[in-house]
Amino acid sequence: MENTYWLANYTGRSDFILVGIFSESKHPALLCLVIFVVFLMALSGNTILILLIHSDAHLHTPMYFFISQLSLMDMIYISVTVPKMLMDQVMGMNKISATECGIQMFLYVTLGGSEFFLLASMAYDRYVAICHPLHYPVFMNHRVLLLLASGCWFLGSVDGFLFTPITMTFPFCRSREIHHFFCEVPAVLKLSCSDTSIYEIFIYLCCVLMLLIPVTVILGSYYFILITIHRMNSAEGQKKTFATCSSHMTVVILFYGAAIYTYMLPNSYHTPEKDMMVSVFYTILTLMLNPLIYSLRNKDVMVPLKKMLNVGPVFQETIK
Repeated sequence: MENTYWLANYTGRSDFILVGIFSESKHPALLCLVIFVVFLMALSGNTILILLIHSDAHLHTPMYFFISQLSLMDMIYISVTVPKMLMDQVMGMNKISATECGIQMFLYVTLGGSEFFLLASMAYDRYVAICHPLHYPVFMNHRVLLLLASGCWFLGSVDGFLFTPITMTFPFCRSREIHHFFCEVPAVLKLSCSDTSIYEIFIYLCCVLMLLIPVTVILGSYYFILITIHRMNSAEGQKKTFATCSSHMTVVILFYGAAIYTYMLPNSYHTPEKDMMVSVFYTILTLMLNPLIYSLRNKDVMVPLKKMLNVGPVFQETIK
C-alpha cells in the first residue's frame, strides 16, 4: 500500500519548481535587469571575439583557435541557464519539466567538463609555444588542434551522458522545489528520497579525476614556462609572455575554484544561498569576463577590433 501511494505521488508530479535567486532578492526587477545586461555583454563579447578570430588572418593561430572554442563554449553555457531564468521571472513562471531539467543538466555538465580539458589544452599550447618555439608548428599543427578540441568536447559529453541519466532516474518523492536557478546535479539530488551517498562519492571521485588530469597538465606546463621566462634575456619578452600566461591563469583560477567549491567541498560548507551565489559567479559573471580577460590590452585583438568598429583615437590609447 505504501509503495502504491509513493508511486502515485511520484508519477503524478513531473514538473520541478526552480526557486531561483530572485525569491531571495529585495529588488528582483533590478536584479533581473542587471543579469540581462550581463547576459547581453557576455553574449556580444564572446560573439565579437569569435568573429575577430575567424576574420583576421593574424589571429589564425593555435592560441586563438582555443580561445574561439572557449568563447563558443561560454556562449552556449550562458544560454543554457540564463534565458530560462529571465523568462520565468518576467512571465511569473518557475516550473521546469523533468525532460527540460535533464537537457539543461546534460548541456551544462558537458560544457563544464569540456571547458576543464580545453583550459588544459590551452596551457599545453602555451608550453609548446614558449618552451619549444622551433617545434611549435609541428607539435601544434592543424590536425593536432582538431584532435585536442574534439577530445575536449568528447570528454565533456562523457560526463554529461554519465551524470544526467543517473541523477534523473533517482526517485523524487520529496518537495519538487529546486533551491537553485537551474538544474544543477547537487541541487536536484537533494530532492531524492533514496540514499544517494554512494552516488555522491562517485561524483566526488569523478570530479577529482576530471580536475586532477587538467590541473596536472596546467601546473606542469606553467612550471616549465616559468623556468623558461626566468632564463629569458629580453625584459620585453618576459613581460609579453607573462601577460599572455597570466590571462589564462586568471580564467583557470576563476573556473576551477568555483567547480571545486560546488562538487568537492563537504556538505557542511554548502547552503542553498551560497551555492546559488557561486553558480551565478561561474555560470554568468565569469563568462562575461573571459572575452575581456583575453582581449583587454591585447594588441593582437584590439587592432582588428578597432578596424572592425572603425573607431578613431578612443582605442589608440588603449592599444599603446
